[in-house]
Amino acid sequence: MSDHVRLVLPGPVEVRKEILEAQTAWMIGHRQPAFATLFASLQEKLKQVFFTQNRVIVSGSSGTGLWEGASRNCIRDDKRVLHLVGGAFSERWAQISQANGKQVDVIEVDWGNAYTPEMVADALKKQSYDAVCAVHNETSTGVTNPIKEIGEVIRQYEDTLFLVDSVSGILGAELRTDDWGIDVVLTSSQKAFALPPGIAFAAVSDRVLERAKQIPHRGYYFDFIELDKSLQKNNTPSTPPISLMYAADRQLTDVLNEGMENRWQRHLQMRQITHEWAIEHGFGLFAQDGYRSPTVTTVDNRQKQVDVNDMAKFMINEKQYAIDKGYGKIKGETFRIAHMGDMTVDTLKDVLTGLSEYLTKGA
Repeated sequence: MSDHVRLVLPGPVEVRKEILEAQTAWMIGHRQPAFATLFASLQEKLKQVFFTQNRVIVSGSSGTGLWEGASRNCIRDDKRVLHLVGGAFSERWAQISQANGKQVDVIEVDWGNAYTPEMVADALKKQSYDAVCAVHNETSTGVTNPIKEIGEVIRQYEDTLFLVDSVSGILGAELRTDDWGIDVVLTSSQKAFALPPGIAFAAVSDRVLERAKQIPHRGYYFDFIELDKSLQKNNTPSTPPISLMYAADRQLTDVLNEGMENRWQRHLQMRQITHEWAIEHGFGLFAQDGYRSPTVTTVDNRQKQVDVNDMAKFMINEKQYAIDKGYGKIKGETFRIAHMGDMTVDTLKDVLTGLSEYLTKGA
């Protein structure tokens, strides 16, 4: 038996051997021509998967860093920002804006529910905002919010930027940056990108750079103006994670070969299989009907009350799969089945067979 425990977590996810091996390329200096070639290749592919004509910032950080960057570069000190909150990660982004001295208003929905375009429209009629911040795919609850429709509302307000966290969405759930009127879309490597942690990406519009020029204290590491200046020369202001960039370049080649529509469809198929399994075994689905994520299913355990800690131990010890036990205030009441990145239908079925075996054993 192999000692490799395969990850079925909503991040970090399982990473294919080929992608891990891509990190072992000989090291290059980030001021050498070879790096500019790597960066240019990565940039071209990132624009395709983000569905944008704008630049895609590459950051040696987690997505959390780009939350801070988006807040600091897009919200003027004398203006307000509206955060749409409905889970652990949307809550945290609002806290980051507050920690950076921004004036924050919040629309909050119960965990498991989606926020709606109507909520945003009502708020924008009452108050002027420099930006609206929303999470596309709330990893803690398994909710995919209606970003396209919310963007249609925000576009009616010329001075309001639309900032979107798609950390566990993009490359697994449909998202079209330019068509949906999004000014910043940020993500991390360790979710549906199926890369090791440590690198993050953000598509950034020209409108954002114009706004950033009006903000004197944008910070240093996540200053979008400086990042863009270097990006225009296929470089970064500070030392980038070169090995991770090799891996990302290889992964994006494979993603584009699969095709984005095919990739989205595979994730929807895995969602359907997971939902059917959960219902068949007496569980509920925590996320609101019509807004359930293609990349992670939050299984409602409140009625069945399975011991998720014991189930997780069984899956590691007997099946060599690491599974999730729920997140934040709904940990245990729910558990999450991640079906994102490069997971195949066959692998998902093997995971679900293992979970079924545990449930049968405990019956």
